[in-house]
Amino acid sequence: MSEFKLEGLGVAIVTPFKCDKSVDFEALGRVVEYILEGEADFIVVLGTTGETPTLSLTEREEIKDYIKEKVDGRVPLVLGLGGHNTMGIVEELRTGDFSGFSAILSVVPPYNKPSQEGIYQHYKAISEASPLPVILYNVPGRTGVNMTPDTTLRLANDFKNIIGIKEASGNLTQIEEIIKNKPEDFTVISGDDAITFPLMALGAKGVISVIGNAFPAEFGKMVRYTLNGDFDKALNIHYHFTGLFNLLFVDGNPAGVKCTLNALGLIENVLRLPLVPTRLSTNEKIHDILRSLRAL
Repeated sequence: MSEFKLEGLGVAIVTPFKCDKSVDFEALGRVVEYILEGEADFIVVLGTTGETPTLSLTEREEIKDYIKEKVDGRVPLVLGLGGHNTMGIVEELRTGDFSGFSAILSVVPPYNKPSQEGIYQHYKAISEASPLPVILYNVPGRTGVNMTPDTTLRLANDFKNIIGIKEASGNLTQIEEIIKNKPEDFTVISGDDAITFPLMALGAKGVISVIGNAFPAEFGKMVRYTLNGDFDKALNIHYHFTGLFNLLFVDGNPAGVKCTLNALGLIENVLRLPLVPTRLSTNEKIHDILRSLRAL
């Protein structure tokens, strides 16, 4: 695989479960093929959308190996690897097997609520230990702390193997500041499907997407139109998706996208506690808008 380019449509892949809550590898294979047929640019393995906190260490290794074998080099793979124990992450980076992966995606430490200096030192340790390029992930709605533009830019300038950021703060002013002042070889991508189009219009280069599990071809088309400067066509697709954006997250992620994938016949609509499936009213609304989206 050539040097990884953080650009285009990345899909944060779900982990399908059987009715007994065990990992459904057959369904996972179907989702992988569906995403590849939709021409996604890369796949993120063991991210939040994959319900990774509910997986055992053995299951995580099995999923890594299964997806790596199934994809077989057809697109780059990014591995989610983060947490609130810096020393534990560093140890995993130094001892783990990352063959077949092109980069790691590492979230701002959740729950601990570190200072900006603490966030910087956390990523400094990860950068120095990582055998792969590192993608920062800022999602304060989940972690409880926002990584400021100053910290992001400091990391981008200080560490060459920190190649970009998945920005999911939802703060357009903050993200625009990063895009405007970043080094040329540092890439900003959206971590929020709903604002991918406006962020890309500002200069972001793509998205790590939830909705891409269910609509890789359609959402990927919007991303490619925007990258090519065809904003009218991209905006038209963006507007088709606006009704689904809120529905996919109103009952938590990945409940909405798993409901959608179930409606498409790809997986069982099963999550692991503490997550539960979408409410019936949400389920019905998702089904109502699928037909128009599939016509894109």
